Amino acid sequence: MPFTHDTEDALTSAVALVNSVASTGPAGRTDPEHDVLLDPQEFEEFVDQWEWTGARDHDEAERRAVRALRPRLRALWEADGEDELVVLVNELLRAGRALPQLVRHDEWDYHLHATSRDAPFATRWMVEAAMAMVDVLRAGEIWRLKICAADDCDDVLIDLSKNRSRRFCDAGCGNRANVAAYRARRKSGDDAARG
Repeated sequence: MPFTHDTEDALTSAVALVNSVASTGPAGRTDPEHDVLLDPQEFEEFVDQWEWTGARDHDEAERRAVRALRPRLRALWEADGEDELVVLVNELLRAGRALPQLVRHDEWDYHLHATSRDAPFATRWMVEAAMAMVDVLRAGEIWRLKICAADDCDDVLIDLSKNRSRRFCDAGCGNRANVAAYRARRKSGDDAARG
């Protein structure tokens, strides 16, 4: 894999943030109207998955800032090629006043942080995603930034597979596509047997 653990973590958390607008609802079903970032408790549970360090305000302003970050990160996946992606990444780095520095904390060995621990939470998330995109660009791996191949889904994904074959997001689209293909093959076989 061409990326370090912290880069993969930042990319995966950016994917989760972009896709959080149509996240799993309270009943365990995917609900396109459900937004985990609106409810304070769901927001905290969502954020806790990523083990963020540094300052947190735990208020509506912080939740609003993180929600406002989603379309800016989605634009990275929708960029029209490398040059446009570079422009978008540089805009995020400038907006976050990124100043990369090596740090070591908790169980993590040296890795890059590009903001101070007391920078606003949404800014830290934005800059971490931008720094991860820098690694994607420098490795020549922008093709790993994908949008789900399912016809009825526009979630983003990062293809971290060894064989570079991931096509579907984590919302079950791959399983649904496989079941639909199986049923179509079976129906085609049944129709051929009748004919």
